[in-house]
Amino acid sequence: MDTLTNRRSFLGRASLGLGATALATLAKPGLLFGQGAADASFGLPHHAPKAKRVIFLCMAGGPSHLETFDHKPELAKLNGQPMPESFTKGQPIAQLQNQQLKCLGPLFPFRRHGQSGQHISDILPGIAGIADDIAIVRSMHTDQINHDPAHTVMNTGTSISGRPSMGAWVTYGLGSMNDDLPGFVVLTSEGGRNPQPISSRQWGAGFLPSRHQGVQFFSQGDPVHYVRSAPGVNRTQQRRLVDTVGRLNRLRSEQVANPEIDTRIAQYELAFRMQTSVPELMDFSGEPQHVLEAYGVDGMDGSFAANCLLARRLAERGTRFIHLYHRGWDHHGDLERYMKICCGLCDHPSATLVKDLKARGMLDDTLVIWGGEFGRTPMFQGKGSTAGRDHHIRAFSMWLAGGGIKGGITHGETDELGYHATTDRIHVRDLHATMLHLLGIDSQRFTYRFQGLDARLTGVEEEAHVVNFILG
Repeated sequence: MDTLTNRRSFLGRASLGLGATALATLAKPGLLFGQGAADASFGLPHHAPKAKRVIFLCMAGGPSHLETFDHKPELAKLNGQPMPESFTKGQPIAQLQNQQLKCLGPLFPFRRHGQSGQHISDILPGIAGIADDIAIVRSMHTDQINHDPAHTVMNTGTSISGRPSMGAWVTYGLGSMNDDLPGFVVLTSEGGRNPQPISSRQWGAGFLPSRHQGVQFFSQGDPVHYVRSAPGVNRTQQRRLVDTVGRLNRLRSEQVANPEIDTRIAQYELAFRMQTSVPELMDFSGEPQHVLEAYGVDGMDGSFAANCLLARRLAERGTRFIHLYHRGWDHHGDLERYMKICCGLCDHPSATLVKDLKARGMLDDTLVIWGGEFGRTPMFQGKGSTAGRDHHIRAFSMWLAGGGIKGGITHGETDELGYHATTDRIHVRDLHATMLHLLGIDSQRFTYRFQGLDARLTGVEEEAHVVNFILG
């Protein structure tokens, strides 16, 4: 044979798409690493999309639904009393296992807000101000009770490490809308109690082509690692280097037919273009003063507020999936203090982002999702005024806005103590199916052949359902 195609390369190439990708790339090689490849290969979108992009605001650590969006007067009445065993018997508990369980009433009052009259805690005045723009889902539940595996479920649809993240799935299906920036960008901030580490595999591409993994942007030093030219190398010299490396990679690709080499070529080209696009993106000096004041920022300081403004700028420039993590919501102790800190850092910027997108006419086609990897227990952990709440997977709250979401509604219910999601229960896989639906993708048809299985973001064990009630 003239080529050195090995078995692994052949199988990888044969499984690149949903049966048609290999043929499409032979007919038009540019599709292999072009931004519009998915449209040609998969027949996407499957139906008319409502959203073009997603901004996922992850409150990493698990915010308490009982202090934010799930009003529980009965829990307040039982404050300090033993937790009824009927709720907890046989249930998975993280750090409170084998301890005496007592109820902890909500620490902040709830009021109705907006014309819709949504119940929202006083600790979230900013989000309360956009009550008519958001759909609150109170009946979320998940599978994993500790942080990293719970994040893995939220981000990849499974607790198995190394599977593709939702941002990778979305860019694999729809590509980016900007040739000069990544289609999937990750931003992190921290503030609060015990910021849990977030592994980079949470935004990995898994078995999808590696170009679809998230790119983390940093507030200190180079915004993106390994993009800046070496000292003494000008742009002309850099262009020659990229061209030369590209030619060498193409020669190797002709020999071994490995799609990851084509990915490498495309990423070198993107990195070269990012040397110009990223500094402009990160420079807030062109933003009007009233916008900076609305977000509460002076510049790119790494805060959640600055990341929200950066998310809007990325959305404007065509980034398809923007994932913000704020680390600090793991409130096992000193709940009142740390809820004030975290809400102080995240509440106002989250609301400002929604208002800003709306003012610019972008909210209609931008899906915003807010929430953590799980909720917190109705039982308290610790003692006295420093009490906190343990991890909880049976019920938690999230909200969504824009991108085809019906604002001013609350969906689902939990029991009187906020322990179990009881009405219109929504699993994480249903959230993923709804997100894909709004992007024009049928989650059941959107698959990738891996190890003989047609893998999906929403999994293959149980069917995922679109949450039609919250759709506009």
